[in-house]
Amino acid sequence: MTTKQLEPYACGAIKRLHGCEDILLASQPTPADFEQAKQLGVKSVINQRPIAEMDGFDEQACVTGLGMDYANPAFNGTDELTDAKINETIELLRTAQRPILMHCASANRTGAIWFAYRAIDGGLTVEDALAEGKTVGLRSGAYEQIVRDYIARHK
Repeated sequence: MTTKQLEPYACGAIKRLHGCEDILLASQPTPADFEQAKQLGVKSVINQRPIAEMDGFDEQACVTGLGMDYANPAFNGTDELTDAKINETIELLRTAQRPILMHCASANRTGAIWFAYRAIDGGLTVEDALAEGKTVGLRSGAYEQIVRDYIARHK
């Protein structure tokens, strides 16, 4: 999990999972997946899903109960993917105790934030960062455009 290149990774039953540096980028883990992530050394979880989207699963209690740190810079939809939300999440990627597991439901939101993070902090070109974001799970053209605009203002 310490590679400088984005690579596929496996942890439990997580459907979409990639690792780079000491950050795992994922679709939604199950409680058992969080237990396995803890065994792999994950220290922080960043959940990009709003609580209302979690179908009654108290992820914060699960994660903190396992002794990992938890943050929830959630967004859902283009109106909520603001500069402030991108800034907040990038700052968590910079400062959270590592290794980090960042996820959303399908990795679409995670891919969007990864696109911004790699272009701003990772030294990648916009196109290389976008390619990584799409590999992680970015599918939304609207999220892609919001992040492109963000990068143009912040790089």
